[in-house]
Amino acid sequence: MTGTEGKITVVGIGADGMAGLSQASRRELLSATVIYGGPRQLDLLGGEITAERRAWPSPMVPALPTLFDGLADVHVVASGDPMLHGIGATLIRLFGRDRVTVLPHVSSVTLACARLGWSVQDTEVISLVTAAPHTAIRHGGRAVVLSKGSDTPRVLARLLDETGCGESRFTVLEQLGGPAERITTMAAAEWATDAPAVDALNVIAVHYLPERRVAAVLPDAAFGHDGQITKQTIRALALTALEPRPGHILWDVGSGSGSIAIEWCRASGGRAVAFERDEVRRERIANNATMFGVRVDVRGAAPDSFADVAAPDTVFIGGGLTQPGLFEACFDALEPGGRLVANAVTAESEAYVVQLYSRLGGDLRRFQHYHGEPIGRFTGWRPALPITQWTVVKK
Repeated sequence: MTGTEGKITVVGIGADGMAGLSQASRRELLSATVIYGGPRQLDLLGGEITAERRAWPSPMVPALPTLFDGLADVHVVASGDPMLHGIGATLIRLFGRDRVTVLPHVSSVTLACARLGWSVQDTEVISLVTAAPHTAIRHGGRAVVLSKGSDTPRVLARLLDETGCGESRFTVLEQLGGPAERITTMAAAEWATDAPAVDALNVIAVHYLPERRVAAVLPDAAFGHDGQITKQTIRALALTALEPRPGHILWDVGSGSGSIAIEWCRASGGRAVAFERDEVRRERIANNATMFGVRVDVRGAAPDSFADVAAPDTVFIGGGLTQPGLFEACFDALEPGGRLVANAVTAESEAYVVQLYSRLGGDLRRFQHYHGEPIGRFTGWRPALPITQWTVVKK
């Protein structure tokens, strides 16, 4: 029997080992002939489990498609709920729902919420097992953060302190559900400077303080910038045209401060790539992305830096529109159905956009807005530069 025919059973196990397993999970492991898992999970199995134990190869995911070839039914042990940022979803994606059966244990997220009295449905779940630590930064709310290892709490606490969230309540829960369970709470700023030693098996519960969440587009002052920023009002209009969607990737071309890329990620939970020729601005974009805990890949000048970058679902051109070959490179990178939005401020870029609109269609809009300012004892209107916005969907 080959790996394409056998059944795969994934059993979740907690820090309490065999004692915490359901009867169904215990029966599966007792009947197993081969069990895969990480070394820590395999070590939790009792002596009554006679199956051959095989640790995952490294790297694991590339080996999975053929790893079970030549075997009959295969069993896998995984931490807690294998469908929560775990191997269960990966195996179902590779082998199909009909081949894979998952027997979950209580997840570390549920255990953490139970210990702290938090409702699970009101708590965000963030995994830092493979993601960069700054992606767990928030400006309000509560989250359970899945750690990569013993150093994750210290790294995250320092980032929170550096981004103005040092007063956040920071709880590290180690060996949840097991005999060595330990829970430690202090402010993130305290943890950053005086962190105790932490077991590698830990999750972090964060109550982010102060509460500064903003659902609408952010004010310009929220970003570090040198004046090269799509202003808040125009940014709101651009986001409306871009239509951020979960899982989609944006290319922000001529990114300036990265405000469009960051707003895209905040709105969609997705990713963005920021292209910016100026080195100082690239560093500023990276700092802004860290501040808001979003995933923005910062690259050099467009289109020279387009190679080896994740393909976009949507492209925003905020600068450099009249640069020879830039639009063509951006449009070529889109698949059919992909969306491109361009903002034009100068007369030259506006004329070019009108030509593109005449050739490719789409929606063409022009915006003019004014700010009220004092004129002596009275108030007058100060006009901002008009913006021409062109939106097109590739056919």
